[in-house]
Amino acid sequence: MPLSYQHVFEPAHDPSAAPLLLLHGTGGDEHDLLPVGRQLAPGAALLSPRGDVLERGAPRFFRRFAEGVFDLADVERRTHALADFIAAAARHYGFDASRLTALGFSNGANIAASLLLLRPESLAAAVLLRPMVVLEPAAVPASAPTLAGKRVLISSGQFDPIVPADHPPRLAEIFRRAGADVTLRTHVASHGLVPGDFAAAKEFLQ
Repeated sequence: MPLSYQHVFEPAHDPSAAPLLLLHGTGGDEHDLLPVGRQLAPGAALLSPRGDVLERGAPRFFRRFAEGVFDLADVERRTHALADFIAAAARHYGFDASRLTALGFSNGANIAASLLLLRPESLAAAVLLRPMVVLEPAAVPASAPTLAGKRVLISSGQFDPIVPADHPPRLAEIFRRAGADVTLRTHVASHGLVPGDFAAAKEFLQ
C-alpha cells in the first residue's frame, strides 16, 4: 500500500542519531526543511511529508477559516492521518518511531503540537518553531495519555505579527500540565527564523 503523504525519506548515516520528522510551514513542501534537518542532526534519518491541504495553492497540514481561526474538526482528522502515516513510514523504512523527534515551522509546528496532544505515541520530542495554540485543553480528550518523558522546545519571535504574544507561554503551560519537559525560548525576531532558533534547536537535539 503506498504511503499516504507525498514525502522524502533520507535514511540514517548515523544509527545513534534519533530520526527527525520535518514539517514545513504554509506554502512550503517536503524539500523545505531538509537542509535544516541535515544541519541540525547530521546523519539522522529524515522523514519530510508535504501537507495535503491546499490554501489558494499553498500546501498546509490542516484547514483554517482565516489567520488564526482553525477548522478544529479538520485539525483532529489530519492529525490522526499524519500519525497513521508516521507509523506506516516507520514500518516501511525501518526507522525507530519510538525515538522520532518532530521539527516543525509555523503550520508544521502546529500540527506537531497537535500530534503531541492527540497522538503522543507518535513522537518522543518536538522542536516547535513559531507555534500557536490550536487545540485548547478542552478540545483534548480527558483520556489522552500523559506526556511524561516527552521533551518540547518552543522557539518564538518577540515581534511575530502572526503568533499572538500570549500563545507560546500558554502552549508551554499546556504541555507542562500534561507532564512534558518544556523549554521556551524567545528571540528578537519576527515570524521568520533567525540564527538563535537554529542554535536553540541544535542544543535541544544534542
